Amino acid sequence: MSTKKAKLAVLASGSGSNLAAMIDAVNEGIIKDGQISLVVSNKEDAYALKRAENAGIATLVIKRKDFSSDEEFDEYLVQKLKEHEIDVVLLAGYLRILTAPVLEAYKEKILNIHPSLLPDFGGKGLYGMKVHEEVIKAGSPVSGCTVHIVNEHIDRGPILAQSAVAVLPEDNPPTLASKVLKEEHKLYPATVQKFLANFEI
Repeated sequence: MSTKKAKLAVLASGSGSNLAAMIDAVNEGIIKDGQISLVVSNKEDAYALKRAENAGIATLVIKRKDFSSDEEFDEYLVQKLKEHEIDVVLLAGYLRILTAPVLEAYKEKILNIHPSLLPDFGGKGLYGMKVHEEVIKAGSPVSGCTVHIVNEHIDRGPILAQSAVAVLPEDNPPTLASKVLKEEHKLYPATVQKFLANFEI
């Protein structure tokens, strides 16, 4: 239990709506034991970068094509995270599978939010709208979101928190996505704070 705030890095590939929820949560004191120090994207046109800039948060773009392998990419990412003295890594719509360099450097210090109730509708290839399409296709009466620790098994790390929503007969993938996203924006910041409250820097 330290009075020092944990330095957080958010990794995002898209619009960064979960990043926006995190920024709001820090400003509102919901996340009181951490501060967002860096936002990293593998896409230079990711709107998440704009959100970070508007909030005065440092940004970094790392492109896969500049490296010969995924591991080399992630080694460089770790180097940058260490330069910014990052304690905890938060994935927010980051469309890359993390490899050993990051997983080892930040073991049990990487959190992700997934738009289903894991272990259902998780794993390789199941992200974003694809998840909601599969939930509807399966006729599942319930869906939701899960915050979990990231490890080498995709979407199989220890679950920290979940929030459920009903899947109604009239729901389609976009309406379900919208419902789940609202829950994500509440669940993720609250879970991050709970995680940080017990985190030793």
